[in-house]
Amino acid sequence: MSQRLTDRGRSRSRGSCLPAIAFMLALAAVAARANANANTNANAEAKAPGDSTLACATADAGITLSPGFCATVFADNLGHVRHLAVTADGTVYANSWSGRYYDNDKPPAGGFLLALKDTTGTGRADVVMRFGERAAEGAAGGTGIAWYDNAVYAELNDKIVRYALAPGQIVPSGKPDVILSGLPLTGDHPMHPFVIDADGNLFVDSGSSTNACQLQNRMPESVGTRPCLELRTRAGIWKYDANKTGQVFSPAERFATGLRNGEGLAFDAAGDLFATQHGRDQLSQDWPKLYTVEQGANLPAEELVKLRQGGDYGWPTCYYDQSQKRLVLAPEYGGDGGKMTGVCAHKLAPVAAFPGHWAPNDLLIYTGTEFPEPYRNGAFIAFHGSWNRAPLPQGGYNVVFQPMVGGKVSAAYVVFADGFAGEHKEPGRATFRPTGLGMAPDGAIYIADDVHGRIWRVTYRGDAATARIAPAPTPTFTASNGQPLPPEGMHPDAGRVTASLIPPPGATREQLALGDRIFHGEASNGTCSGCHGSDAGGTSVGPALNKGIWVQTDGSLEAITRIITNGVAQPRNYTGVMPPLGGAPLSKQDIAAVAAYVWAVGHAALAPAATAATPKSSAVNRTRSSPAP
Repeated sequence: MSQRLTDRGRSRSRGSCLPAIAFMLALAAVAARANANANTNANAEAKAPGDSTLACATADAGITLSPGFCATVFADNLGHVRHLAVTADGTVYANSWSGRYYDNDKPPAGGFLLALKDTTGTGRADVVMRFGERAAEGAAGGTGIAWYDNAVYAELNDKIVRYALAPGQIVPSGKPDVILSGLPLTGDHPMHPFVIDADGNLFVDSGSSTNACQLQNRMPESVGTRPCLELRTRAGIWKYDANKTGQVFSPAERFATGLRNGEGLAFDAAGDLFATQHGRDQLSQDWPKLYTVEQGANLPAEELVKLRQGGDYGWPTCYYDQSQKRLVLAPEYGGDGGKMTGVCAHKLAPVAAFPGHWAPNDLLIYTGTEFPEPYRNGAFIAFHGSWNRAPLPQGGYNVVFQPMVGGKVSAAYVVFADGFAGEHKEPGRATFRPTGLGMAPDGAIYIADDVHGRIWRVTYRGDAATARIAPAPTPTFTASNGQPLPPEGMHPDAGRVTASLIPPPGATREQLALGDRIFHGEASNGTCSGCHGSDAGGTSVGPALNKGIWVQTDGSLEAITRIITNGVAQPRNYTGVMPPLGGAPLSKQDIAAVAAYVWAVGHAALAPAATAATPKSSAVNRTRSSPAP
């Protein structure tokens, strides 16, 4: 590719991110937790080694950063903000999303697109304006956004649209032009991030419809389809013309294939295009004879790949094993647990690999000069955070910096920004989840969150002459009693009291206690909390179980037992397919215990006077810290 390619976050213009007990008890809104009870800006309060400059003026950012860097809250309370684009005059544009990934909660008033600007030089946006189609007009927002040729390009439902701006405008006055329509919206990955180069070439991601192109999606020992027909329109990058209206998505414009979900797209200074890839899920749940629970939590790698036209990056036939540093054959296609390579020898391996299931939702290759030399030309990656490492602790919920020189890895990655999740590093309870990145014309970078809709602005305040690449300090948090929590926060199941739950008829308190432990991954390798949350309050993958609203069953113990035993191949309203037994090796006694626990949790909501506590404040008194990823 030529040097004329530019990063989505840069403001070039021409002419001026467990399948589980999915019987759907409730549609629970993801709670916005704006005020994280976190003491996490220690690096903003102290000078970095060798730093002779003043510390950050504010300490309310709620995150930790690599030494010498400073974060301020640029804007807040914006809704489910996804990706960002920044113009030459510093205007920040953001796309936001709604729908099943956010428990179908109420969309914000106004359009899903935002224009933000700091006109006072304080590091905070004093101008915040919404525009674009509204929910009442059938819009659901989207992820992708870009700035090109004095226009805002945005993903809107199944389209990419263009809003032209007149001189002096930061929001459009007219309706958009449709550049591309017919983008797939079904299945596991309906989002469509994109970038545009300086010549107007538009590269758009179409994520896979399934986890591994199985005959039965996410079901145990279901083999892969041959051929995988969804590759015609999914799991790849497509190329279109940003200057041309009325284009329709089709297989003919496929640029690269074998990328399960390439949400982060960016160009480096040489004009080469890179993408992140979300690795597949559930190796141990779907293939327990081939993979241990630990392998399922850590494999496969999340990837950073260098794209080339016609390239095949392996999905669904292959996955990247970071411990072996090679692509290996997936079990759905004849793999034997990571030993065989087969056709994977002819697929394209990643440039860099990261821990499994961290969910790389955006990518920014730093081409500015405000950050010190060690950080230039490297890759910042926003990791949205995992849901399916259960029963092991979840991971991600951070921004990583990957040093690079000439498009190749030059050193090990470090966690650049941390503490976003707060006390609870899990999807249903995280305070913030990084999902978008952008670079300002002055070299500052922006980080967006899609839980509460916060955008941070990150600058460098240290001594550039002595700057070195170093990880962010480990976040520390404060409990409600004012005492500091262990590193990484208190384990989310600490302090439960199962005695407050009433067992179903015929069940015992001993069964409730066992069901509690299995639910939280402390016995029988249970995976329930991965999708339903440690507080049973639900996530984007699985419904809340503590609301007493029965959707897929009648709420009886028999119906709950049947769901756990058989699984849910076609869940309602949520994305998480549930394999039989949740993919865990549960005995009949285990099933009975989990069913009793879920029944008690659900019925507690129907009888609050009789059962004062729900799992969020309930079962054995124990505390443990999650290990750092």
